[in-house]
Amino acid sequence: MTILSPHIAGRLFDTPLLIAPDKLAAMVAGIGGRIVDGGVVLINHGATVDHTAFSAGRPSMGVLDSDLTARLDRNRQQFYPVIEGVAVIGVEGSLVQKGSYLGQSSGQTSYQGLQVQIARATAEATAGKLKGVVFEGDSLGGEVSGAFETADAIHELSQIVPTMGILTDAAASGGYLLISQCRQIAMPKSGLAGSIGVVSMHLDVSGKMEKDGVRATLITAGEHKADGNPFEALDDDFRQAIQARNESVRQQFAETVGRGRKGRMSKAQALATEARIYFDQQAVDIGLVDVIAPAQAAFSAFVKAVNPAA
Repeated sequence: MTILSPHIAGRLFDTPLLIAPDKLAAMVAGIGGRIVDGGVVLINHGATVDHTAFSAGRPSMGVLDSDLTARLDRNRQQFYPVIEGVAVIGVEGSLVQKGSYLGQSSGQTSYQGLQVQIARATAEATAGKLKGVVFEGDSLGGEVSGAFETADAIHELSQIVPTMGILTDAAASGGYLLISQCRQIAMPKSGLAGSIGVVSMHLDVSGKMEKDGVRATLITAGEHKADGNPFEALDDDFRQAIQARNESVRQQFAETVGRGRKGRMSKAQALATEARIYFDQQAVDIGLVDVIAPAQAAFSAFVKAVNPAA
């Protein structure tokens, strides 16, 4: 048994993820054979969802150098489109920690790029150059690393200038974590929101190796050095450790949602959803979103609200 892409495997397995399980299942079905020789099967999960955000959205900014802000300023590139004083920032596709680009690239949005955009929007709003900021949401989540820092930045921005999360489709798991920090959230009738929970995936290739007559021997120093390795069945102690870590992240997730949705959804109410996904009026009734409206109509109403007639 061969791990074909260990760099990708390291981002998927034995790490907490803020991603909708159906999206995770679809990712495994689509790229599992490129990660592990013979493919990967998720136990006790048969559903998948094909979700491609921004397929008709804004173009990739390409690969920029590590000093993204300076590079953009030097080349006088815009950080985001501005329409009648309202900046539009996309939270779309799979969310990943590192990626020195703005907007989407190869189906991903990076927290790094979002933080650069939010920092610039915060500075411009403080200087009176922006009247509002809209976060256009279409994401089923992604990595934990970087997610809470980005949510904090959106929350701070929302204290300075009116913000609105406008879903063109979905805001689930990590995608909802970010959008929940806006002052208001609008969702189309066909949209979805929620999945306030955490998932981890462990790779166990021991059965396949035994079938193929292959045995791996791990020689370690430190009793727990090889915990969670893919060549042995997952033991109960390590499973419980993963569960405890995921529950800790879920508590932080719910607390952050309660802060952003103050007066509409508390931490306790967020936990009580047990990571369910909600549709249409259900999402309004439970406090996940504020209104069901087409994206363009919600955007027009927001622009009008922050540009009152003289």
